[in-house]
Amino acid sequence: MDDLNDGGLQHTDAKETFSPDIPRSDLRSERRIAAVSSPALSAARLTLPGVMDAEGRVDESRLRMYIFKNGGVCPSERGFVWRFLFGMYPCSSTVLERFLLQEQMVVRYQVMKRKWQQFLPPAVRMHLNGTDAELVAAVRYFDQRQAQAQQQTTEESEEVRDRVAFLELQAQILFERVTFDQEELREATRIIDKDVPRTNRDLRYYQQEGLGNLLVLRDILITYAAFHPEVSYAQGMNDLCSRFLEVLDSEVDTFWSFSCYMEKFSKDFRADGLHRKIGEHSESQLQAINTDFTFELFICAAILLENRESLLRCRDDVQLIQFTSSLQGTLDLNSTLKKAEHHLYNYCKRCAWDYMTGCCRADSSTEEDFLYQLRSLLVLK
Repeated sequence: MDDLNDGGLQHTDAKETFSPDIPRSDLRSERRIAAVSSPALSAARLTLPGVMDAEGRVDESRLRMYIFKNGGVCPSERGFVWRFLFGMYPCSSTVLERFLLQEQMVVRYQVMKRKWQQFLPPAVRMHLNGTDAELVAAVRYFDQRQAQAQQQTTEESEEVRDRVAFLELQAQILFERVTFDQEELREATRIIDKDVPRTNRDLRYYQQEGLGNLLVLRDILITYAAFHPEVSYAQGMNDLCSRFLEVLDSEVDTFWSFSCYMEKFSKDFRADGLHRKIGEHSESQLQAINTDFTFELFICAAILLENRESLLRCRDDVQLIQFTSSLQGTLDLNSTLKKAEHHLYNYCKRCAWDYMTGCCRADSSTEEDFLYQLRSLLVLK
């Protein structure tokens, strides 16, 4: 995920500039550990030409066109843009509506987190054996952040406290009937506690006091697993969620943006996810394009096919994990994207032809077919 931003676009080399309409507190360099929320962003405005109207509504088509034409947005606006691209803020929302929505999301997240913490008290704190000094430091930084957030709450005006109390009552009613499976949640927490420390700590975001963001990431993942038992937690979700946290730099905003993303892609984290994606449809179920075949699949496929021989030489899961881990930092993004685009183009061209003729075309060059190569790599015969 390090090579993805702006909704899956390439990194831009644009110099980071400060926009007066984007709160300076949102810039990651100004804070070492993520805020609980970023309410000031609800009133922020994009400086991109023609993208936002006078009341703060975003023209999504123009926003995406701007991103594609310019290879992304400047770092100071990236987090705000992601909040629209991934669905946390509706593009049709006004500044006022986003302010009210932000308050609601903060309260609901806090009620959700408090609910699983009360249900499974041993999971509130990550259990440390003392051998990882960095994690011990992370807990200290995280606790300091928590204390500061509580202090800010006590300093709120009576009007704000009354409004928050009403929203809390609404949230408690909303989640009152949600029940947890103790064994499943305990198991999900156990796996999360193994994966979170493995999150790439070489990232500047997790350096020094930023180590506390590991604990922020942990709370987000457990909260998601608790309230989405049909998905729970699967290995790799920590790295995906980490990218959201790094860009958005907010616990609450990361949870809701990540949840919106997972609404579409959560099925890919289930046991049958990959096989479902590469499975063939029968002729009676022939369709023009399989909408489950997103561009991310073709990026992954390009990487797999490029390393096909090495992957097939792996004798067990351990060797497979070791090899895939060794690929980190070695991939050529431009080359991978070109190959993924080539596979996508060939797939779309073939599907369009098959659909128009009404049957699967007998192709003498089957060995070069993208789907054939992918199945031969992943499906045991």
